[in-house]
Amino acid sequence: MNHYPAAITAVNHVEPVPRRIRAFLAGEKVLDTTGALYVWEWPYYPQYYIPIADVRRDLLIPEGHTQQSRRGRSEAHTLQAGLVQRPGAARLLTDSPVPGLAGTVRFEWAALDAWFEEDEQVFVHPRNPYVRVDALRSTRPVRIELDGAVLAESPAPVMVFETGLPTRYYIDPTEINFDHLIPSDTVTSCPYKGTTSRYWSVRAGDTVHPDLGWAYDFPTRQLQPIAGLVAFYNEKVDLLLCGQRLERPKTHFFAPADSPDTP
Repeated sequence: MNHYPAAITAVNHVEPVPRRIRAFLAGEKVLDTTGALYVWEWPYYPQYYIPIADVRRDLLIPEGHTQQSRRGRSEAHTLQAGLVQRPGAARLLTDSPVPGLAGTVRFEWAALDAWFEEDEQVFVHPRNPYVRVDALRSTRPVRIELDGAVLAESPAPVMVFETGLPTRYYIDPTEINFDHLIPSDTVTSCPYKGTTSRYWSVRAGDTVHPDLGWAYDFPTRQLQPIAGLVAFYNEKVDLLLCGQRLERPKTHFFAPADSPDTP
């Protein structure tokens, strides 16, 4: 049985963000703050709530309607920078039962072109301060198969341990059987690892299984040990560790694919 630690942060938990947060749209700096708040709208990762004083108000266009949630009443705004317009991109909380949230703005992540923590770009969503991601070299041999075809076999994989996710096994390209791999145009991003540089589908017999393997050629500095290595979704392949076949983990809470928001 594969066991891995779960995310346990409660919904509506709030913590101060100790990092400078900036975000941009169409070349315009929309926000720049050292006073952001982490707010857990669900248990797995937080969103940023930004003090309105640290937001370019001239880029916000009121849409004239409000929304009520467990975090209070908010006013919807369109975000406009130059000719680029993003309806529904921002919600200004006018009052809140949660201390400290009134007077903050919650932006839709994808409505901005780029987000930065200090001077490092962050992808997909804010990094959870309670998530740990470690890439460790191991001498526990791993073998990866699918429908009887051997996809990879390594005596020394790099194991990536990430809170709330199954262990991922990154393998040197020289130990991959590329006869079964078909290059894919898929690109995904992860807040902790960066943006993938390659994806592969797998041909096993007469069946092609889409997007089962990926690589980060230029991961974030914290995950440098996985640079150029290849990993597969444990959920979709057969994995033997030290000769013992592991149970496939259930599909986790992220979609679509580890979305390296999950690989």
